[in-house]
This record gives sequence, C-alpha cells and structure tokens, in this order.
Amino acid sequence: MSNTITKEVVSGSGVAGRNITKAAVIGSGVMGSGIAAHLANAGIPCLLLDIVPNSLTAEEEKAGLTLDHPKVRSRLAAKAVAALPKSSTAPLYSADFVSRITPGNTEDHLSQLKDADWIIEVVTERLEIKKSIFKQIEGVRKEGAIVSTNTSGISVNAMVEDCSEEFRSHFLGTHFFNPPRHMKLLEIIPGFDTDPDITKFMVEFCTKRLGKGVVLAKDTPNFISNRIGTYGLLVTLQEMVKNSYTVEEVDAATGPILGRPKSATFRTLDLVGIDTFVHVARNVYDSVPDGAEKDVFTVPDVMNELVTRGWIGEKGGQGFYKKVKGDKGSQILSLNLSTMEYHPSAKISSASIEAAKAVKGAKRKIKAFLSTQDRYSELAWNVLKQVLVYAADKLGEIADSIQDIDNAMKWGFNWELGPFETWDLIGLPESVQRMEAEGLTVPAWVKDWIAAGNKTFYQQKDGEAFHYFKGEYKGVEVQPELISLQTLKSQNRIIRSNTGANLIDLGDGVACLEFTSPNNAIGADILVMIQQSVEEIRANYRGLVVANEGRNFCVGANLMLMLMEAQSGDWDEVDDIIRLFQGSMMKLKGLEKPVVAAPHRMTLGGGVEACLPADRIIFSAETYFGLVETGVGLIPAGGGCKELVLMTSNRHPDADHDLQPEINRIFEMVAMAKASTSGHEAIRMGYGRSGDTVVMNQDYRIYEAKQAVLAMDRAGYVPPQPGKARVVGRDGRAVLQLGAIDMKRSGYISDHDLLIAKKLAHILTGGDVPAGTVVSEQHLLDLEREAFLSLLGEAKTQQRMQHMLAKGKPLRN
Repeated sequence: MSNTITKEVVSGSGVAGRNITKAAVIGSGVMGSGIAAHLANAGIPCLLLDIVPNSLTAEEEKAGLTLDHPKVRSRLAAKAVAALPKSSTAPLYSADFVSRITPGNTEDHLSQLKDADWIIEVVTERLEIKKSIFKQIEGVRKEGAIVSTNTSGISVNAMVEDCSEEFRSHFLGTHFFNPPRHMKLLEIIPGFDTDPDITKFMVEFCTKRLGKGVVLAKDTPNFISNRIGTYGLLVTLQEMVKNSYTVEEVDAATGPILGRPKSATFRTLDLVGIDTFVHVARNVYDSVPDGAEKDVFTVPDVMNELVTRGWIGEKGGQGFYKKVKGDKGSQILSLNLSTMEYHPSAKISSASIEAAKAVKGAKRKIKAFLSTQDRYSELAWNVLKQVLVYAADKLGEIADSIQDIDNAMKWGFNWELGPFETWDLIGLPESVQRMEAEGLTVPAWVKDWIAAGNKTFYQQKDGEAFHYFKGEYKGVEVQPELISLQTLKSQNRIIRSNTGANLIDLGDGVACLEFTSPNNAIGADILVMIQQSVEEIRANYRGLVVANEGRNFCVGANLMLMLMEAQSGDWDEVDDIIRLFQGSMMKLKGLEKPVVAAPHRMTLGGGVEACLPADRIIFSAETYFGLVETGVGLIPAGGGCKELVLMTSNRHPDADHDLQPEINRIFEMVAMAKASTSGHEAIRMGYGRSGDTVVMNQDYRIYEAKQAVLAMDRAGYVPPQPGKARVVGRDGRAVLQLGAIDMKRSGYISDHDLLIAKKLAHILTGGDVPAGTVVSEQHLLDLEREAFLSLLGEAKTQQRMQHMLAKGKPLRN
C-alpha cells in the first residue's frame, strides 16, 4: 500500500435518454405505501398493487358487497392510499399528492405494469414469493423497464436467477429505510448481471429526483447499514451483560456523547421494534459461516424472551422502556434484564459524561468522553473498538468504499460520524496499537496502510478531499450540484466573518451569507453581517445566496437576549435591536442585486423573516417554515407580518377584490403559530411567490440557489420598488378580533392569547385606518415594532419565553 493520490471528477449526466415518468409498487404495506408516497412526492405517478383479499370485512358485508366487487378486490391498496394523508409519519409532502397514486390488485391490474418505467417489489420477505412475483412481472413489463426489490436482506441475485438475461440486466436492489420520506439512506445493490449504466442511472435518479443519500452495497446479508448497525447493537448487549450495566447506563454512554442519536441503544431498539431487530439478526446468523461472527449474531435469550412476552417496544406498549401514567404525570420506567421487572429510570452522570456535555460538537464530545477514563467511557470504548474493526473487516465484502460505509451509518442510523471518520478522529495509529494490546485482531490492510506512513483514512490536500480506496488515496467524487460551505471555508473563500455569520465566495460572482450562531438564532452579530454583506455584494458581486449547513436553517431570533433586556428594563436597547432587525431585512430586500434564500428543516420566526426579503426562495423539501412567535407570547416584528400583508395585496391588485378572507387565513395561521410540514406546504400556506421552488435533495439547495441568482443576473435584474399594501383597515380588524373573542368565550384561548391576537389583528389590517387604505412598508413595520415592545413588557409573555428556553416547548398561560 502507498499514499498515492488519484482524482476522479463526476459530472453526473446519467444514461442518455432514460427517465422515469411512471412507476409501480407491488405491496401496499407500510414500506410499499411509503415508497409510493415518496414517488408521488417527487411528482411521479404511481400504481400501487396488492393481493386480492380472500374474505370480506364487516363493513363490506353490511354494504352487500361480494369478493368479486372491484372495491373489495383492490381494498388493500385502496385502504393504504386512503391512510397516507392521515398518517402520523406524514409520508406525503402535501396531502393532495395522494392523487398521484392509483390503487389496484395484482390479478386485475398486473397488465398495467407495461406502462411503468420502474417497478418496485415490496412484498413479504420470503424468497419463493419474491421469485414468483418477478416471473409475473417479467411476463408483462415493457423491455427496458427497471425492476427492483426493496428487500432488507434476501439475496438479490437469488430472486431473479430464473429470469431472462434482459430482465436481470435491468434488475437491482433498492433498499429504502423506513419511513421512506424521512430516512435519507437508500442502499442500491446491483446484481451479478445488472447493466452498469442502469446502476449509474439509478444512483443519479434517486439522488437528484428522490433526494436520497445513495450508497452502493454488495449482495450480502443485510447489506451495509443493518449489517454494521446490528453488529454494534449486539456487541453492546454483550458488553452490558459482561460488566453488569443497566439499560440507562448503556444509553447514557452510547447516545449523543458518542456521536449517536438521542435514542442511543435501547430506545432505538424500542423504536425499531425488538421483533424486527431479532429478524434482522437472525437473517445474518443464518447466512454467515460458523465462527466468531455467527456467535455475535446469536440473538440473546433476553431478546427472545421479550418477543415471546410481546414486549417488543413502542408498538407493543413496552420494551426496554415503559411509559406509565401516575398522579404526578407520566413516568418512564426501564427494564432490569436480570429480574425482568421495571423500575423508575435513573439519571446517569460521571466524569466522562460531564466532560462530553461540557463541549459542543460531535467530534469534541467523542474525544472528551473517551479521553476521560471511567466505567462509562470504558463501555463506549469496548463497543466502539469492535465496531471499527468489524467495519474494516467487512470492507470489500459489503461495500468497496469506506465512504459508502460511513455514509450508510450516518444516513441509516443517524450517526454523526461513520466508522472510518471516527477512527480518524480518535487517532488511527494510536487506537490500533491499543486495540492489539487488548487482544483485538485488526485487519491486515489497516496495519499495512499505517505501515505505509498513513495516519488517516481521509485527507484534505490543497483544498481537495481524498479517502482510502483499495490501497491509495482517491479523490472524493466532485458533483457540481453539491456545494459544501465547509469545503469552501477550508479553501479560504471567506469574504467577511464575525461571531454569528460568514460571507463566503461561491464562485462565478455569487456569495453566500451563512449563519453560524448557536442554533443559527439571529442576534446583533448576524444583523450586522447582513448589512455588511449588502454593501459587499453591491460593490463586488452579482448576487447573494442566504443559506447554511446547520442542523436547522434558523430557529428564530435570540430569545435569551430579548428576555434579558426586557427583565433589566432596557427598553431603548430592545427598540434598537428591533429597528436593527427591521432595517437589515429592508436593506436585504432593497439590494440592487438578486438575493435567493435556501432554507432547510426548521425555519421559524426570524428565520422566515430572513427569507421573505429575498427575490426567490428555494425550499428544501424538508422545510418546516412558519411565523411561530405567538408561542412565546410575541408577534413577528422583523417584517414577517408586513411581508404577508404585502404578498396578499400584490396577489390581488384589483381595488374591488375583497382581501378579508385571505387576511382571516393569515391571521389564523400566525396566531396559531402554524408551521409547514414541508417546503411544498410552505408554498401552499402562502409563503411562496412566483419563481419559488422546492428541491428534493437538501444537499443541492445551495447550488440551485446560486443558479437562480445567476439566471436573474443574466436576465437583467431589476430590483423591486418600495412596496405598498392595500389593507382591510379597522373594519377588518373588528372581524378578526370578534373571531378571537369567540374563541376566548369558548375556552379555546386564554386572556393572554386574546391580547396577542388583538395586537396581531391590528398589524395585519393596517392599524387604525379605513378599509382600502394603501400603506407603506414602514407603516407596517412601525405597527410590528410597537406591538412587539408592548407584549415583551407583559409578565405572561416573559413567563412563556422563560418556559421555552428551559423546556423547549410552549407554555399556555
């Protein structure tokens, strides 16, 4: 092995002339209907088929239907489709997308598969059933149509061994994770005979059109993510039993402080379903040869006992944890694996745990935790070292790329760092030396890599990224659509910077304003950077993108700062902050160059107000967008109310058009602190303007925003003129207030809610003016500021703010 570096650039053009315009899913269970829903999210019409029922329901009998009735024959798929808009997991971006799914059955509608460009099998996990389905599909599919299986572990090649060569060349595994909309990972598993061009096309299509994080896996038991994840959970159980740890202790040591989700080990098992986990573990056990690996995948007796008792996790009402209601509210109990009895969960603390909690960021937490020696860091190390060695041992067997393995664990199990990234973090040569000293056998290729002078699996050189691949450093694939602000910063592309934000050069004369404060909350530092960015763009750039790579785009303004100023009685300071906020948004809106915002995930309150001044918004599909200030006893004061009134007036320029119904809707939306459940819904709620779009892959939103800036610049950008809004005035305010008073009388809202509602109504209707009056933006901003200041002085508002800061949820007082 050597430290040779090779580079590969991928432009990603796909297979020429191939596209997927219609799809079909066979199997309407949780996964099948979820996959159909996500295809609908992507704008792809989908046929959803299931078997014909062999008995009638009580409702069908009462209606006088027979087994031959079309409604009965397609009942399973139709019922699944009808349930999608009501599902608690929200599989659809917008409820009306359900119209893109057509239910049917595999006897009457199988011939319709001839119209599908992609057919996905999602039936029960039994090889013979799957083989039978594929023979049926082969008889009706059109030549060239792609067929895939959503199996979670059955051999992809074995399923189609009896099918034609042409069929096999268009067949592969597409392992979605549940729920398909929300889980980023998609494992694509080519078969022995899969055409490489088909594999390439599916990788690109699923990445761009479905917004997935795609990894290439090999046809091995449980593929990548479930293979390593299941191994990690089982060795954790073994370490627990060996050294007598409790359920709570294990979860305290294997959660966020180890770069893992809050659900850690046992909450994860309860969420997934212990019966499901046992099935996955047995699948590997049955497929690997005798030896140490088979021993690890032997299902522990305690898990078999839990399945026998029906204590299979959340869906069974109890598992490793159990929630009970008492006189003082709900209580979480944890299971004692020795006695099989529940007891109140104990809070776990130690020197290593506290050391990890004292620092921010997954990398710093992991290092602090593992470097502080005690009982809990020892547990984490004993588990971690085995997982790292196992991942290294399986390289080449389950996947060829360490990047695919790392991404599979990050996207499928929500790890902050993949195994090989973690190994780099803790020190590759040093950790290997310790592992061997403790009796662990490290794969030879890892030791050869170190012996060749390499200290990491990943490397940054001259602003470019490289990773280990078959004995040398290989350049990380470059995708033009994938703009990484982190990479640009490592290339010294920062134009301006302060404690809360950066202005970064994206190239081609476009810059990006990135928020970097805790939770990306907007404070004075961000506002100052906005104003500085406006001047920089005006002088030297073609346009501006407002985006960042935080967990969430922005959760609002700095609530703690506002509360502290209010409690100290420094009202002049509060007034200055609000004026700075409003002025910054107006400068952003008045910039003579195009501005495009690209929000993602939680974009709330001030985050919304930072997007609305932009000429366009490129929403990530997963954007939860809303003015939610009433939840803390306030109203939007950074221009949010003003922009909604302006947009309403602009949509209906006819002076005779009645604006009241639209203002009523906006009033309810803001007063009830409603946020969208997707980017599509944000547009439907009225936050979208002409030209605003949704991008399926969140990782591409900055690229799409940059392209929108360049397109507007090339077209000869003309900045917007100062806005004027026609308002419904005092008569309209009376309508809104009357509705709020009725809600108060009915007990739906409190006195303080009513006070907030009246102030909000005053703003949205333009203040104390006659209906039809045309007001300026500044007039509406002044109304916002006055209402905000008065509410901030209310004791009940301050109580709501304190409660939100302490508990993370609203207080209704």
